Amino acid sequence: MTTIIEQLEQRREEARIGGGQKRIDNQHAKGKLTARERLEVLLDPDSFEEYGMFVEHRCIEFGMDKQKMPGDGVVTGWGTINGRLVYVFAKDFTVFGGSLSEEHANKINKIQDMALKNRAPIIGLYDSGGARIQEGVAALGGYAEVFQRNAIASGVIPQISVIMGPCAGGDVYSPALTDFIFMVKDTSYMFVTGPDVVKTVTNEEVSAEELGGASIHAVKSSIADGAFENDIETLLQIRRLMNFLPSNNTSGVPTISTFDDVTRIEKSLDTLIPDNANKPYDMKELVEKIVDEGDFFEIAPTFARNIITAFGRVDGRTVGIVANQPMVLAGVLDSDASRKAARFVRFCDCFDIPIITLVDVPGFLPGTAQEHGGLIKHGAKLLYAYSEATAPKITVITRKAYGGAYDVMASKHLRGDVNYAWPTAEIAVMGAKGAVEIIFRKDIGDEAKIAEHTKNYEDRFCSPFVAAERGYIDEVIKPQSTRRRIARALDMLKNKQLENPWKKHDNMPL
Repeated sequence: MTTIIEQLEQRREEARIGGGQKRIDNQHAKGKLTARERLEVLLDPDSFEEYGMFVEHRCIEFGMDKQKMPGDGVVTGWGTINGRLVYVFAKDFTVFGGSLSEEHANKINKIQDMALKNRAPIIGLYDSGGARIQEGVAALGGYAEVFQRNAIASGVIPQISVIMGPCAGGDVYSPALTDFIFMVKDTSYMFVTGPDVVKTVTNEEVSAEELGGASIHAVKSSIADGAFENDIETLLQIRRLMNFLPSNNTSGVPTISTFDDVTRIEKSLDTLIPDNANKPYDMKELVEKIVDEGDFFEIAPTFARNIITAFGRVDGRTVGIVANQPMVLAGVLDSDASRKAARFVRFCDCFDIPIITLVDVPGFLPGTAQEHGGLIKHGAKLLYAYSEATAPKITVITRKAYGGAYDVMASKHLRGDVNYAWPTAEIAVMGAKGAVEIIFRKDIGDEAKIAEHTKNYEDRFCSPFVAAERGYIDEVIKPQSTRRRIARALDMLKNKQLENPWKKHDNMPL
């Protein structure tokens, strides 16, 4: 028996070394950790249980029968993050460049199936050159098996993708089907076709970073929901994110003890809104002062910065926050902001995470670029997301809520549960100046009359009380009491039950 156990340990050591020390050294030289090192950082100490350590490919073409390595380029299993169960797979670039084969895909499929059956999140760490060319259609079929499971698990368990090296070809579509994608700056990139193919087909010369690096996907394309400095920081931030997320769509949001008084009053909020209605202020200050201990995790912070999407906690329970940001484009809604917020609202609703919406929006961004770029349909995505959401919805209008953007931002008309407004709120079809120039067109040029009309319009419509008179605003509240009022509303709504009519699935304006 002793000999057999020694043989087992020897085989395990061979599997753990992956593609060998030289390839591990190459990985480290690029500033990257190996697959197993990454899992050690991501998971709680000594919690990882590996499955499929000795799996090998079955390909015999092109001399592959003489090139076999245990694990076949991916490390799979389960562990815990702060004591909570998660399933994981990490592509091992030291083994066949992390390329996907039939058996490689089968290992991922097994973990995906286990995650779905046990209703626990799944995290994939990507560092791969794509499909294993020697296996041809078998590798392509393996990709499709992974994609199918991504689609089935969507909305049932959280799925997180972390791009930690190359991610090309078929490998990019599985992350695209998951809930969140994060990248590592300078060492990770994603694209369907690489720079060489691009040059051959289009004659464009472009680097991997310019084509699909973190600087592109986290800022311009919106593919990535965040980018971090290195492997260690990225994995620690994923651990932090997981603390906010439910395990599945029926488990309820996680609750963490907090020392932050739920009745805390923030008098500084009474002066957050500038006297000049056109002067910006930082909405993140309000977010910080609402959530427990000022702690929140922002999603896509460098894309569409005119809207903020973030997870936080109120009274220890996770909430999703959507907030217009007056510091960028005056907080206006454009195509990018609408898509970003719609995606976030739908995630929250999938997992019954309460949605807090902080509104200061002057409308939708005008211009040919926006209209030709599909603003109508992109704006409708956010409208649709809020309309179909049955999770608790609490809205606070801090300043401007103009035109259709008032409707879209979780208004009472879209089944908002509790809708508050600060005394500084301006709820109207448009700003007073624009409205007066339309209504009193004949008086343009008479500054005294225009000034009088503007004041009358502001007094009558640019306040929260007209909406409050009609019940569209439940209460006009003091800014300083916003945290307390939100916390009480969340407590009141914790047993909310609302179901949409049965349907096979919706047909939202994609």
